[in-house]
Amino acid sequence: MAHVNAEPADRQPIVLETERLVLRHLSMADLEALAALYADPEVRRWFPDGVRTYEQTRDELAWIIDVYYGRYGYGLWATILKETGAFIGRCGLLPWDIEGRTEVEVAYLLGRDYWGRGLATEAARAIVDHAFATLPVERLICMTDPGNSASANVAVKVGMSTLWENYVDEHGPAHVYAIRRPTAGDSEPPPS
Repeated sequence: MAHVNAEPADRQPIVLETERLVLRHLSMADLEALAALYADPEVRRWFPDGVRTYEQTRDELAWIIDVYYGRYGYGLWATILKETGAFIGRCGLLPWDIEGRTEVEVAYLLGRDYWGRGLATEAARAIVDHAFATLPVERLICMTDPGNSASANVAVKVGMSTLWENYVDEHGPAHVYAIRRPTAGDSEPPPS
């Protein structure tokens, strides 16, 4: 592994802010909070690899910091609730190679205590805006397990529509949503 950022979490660069959230770079100081989320079977229910051990979470966190941030300039970000300063999840952008094309996925995962409050939609909407403002992509995608209606609802709420219903890769089946870069004539905001 290359250099792993060991700076304190509160000194990490802020990527974006919403009304209720701050999204900032992850650091190894976030390992305990992220490992607790990844160990929760309900939080990881729709992930093909299921729950993650502390060691697996540490390895993923190092990968996010070293590879995603270093190679792509984006990745998953610590998602902090402004009201309390609590680490409530990790949301951001993930690069995927799908059929020879690089796709960028809007990804979101929040702790159970924060479900049903519109926070994933708030984060995803800000991530979409940030990606189109900073990356040279024509579309963004969201990959969900076919049974994960909550995640699918977030994708639709931020303006995504079905791209592929029956996509299958090495991780299993997925429903893939997409949103195209707005053009100068687009004035309609995504539905709430």
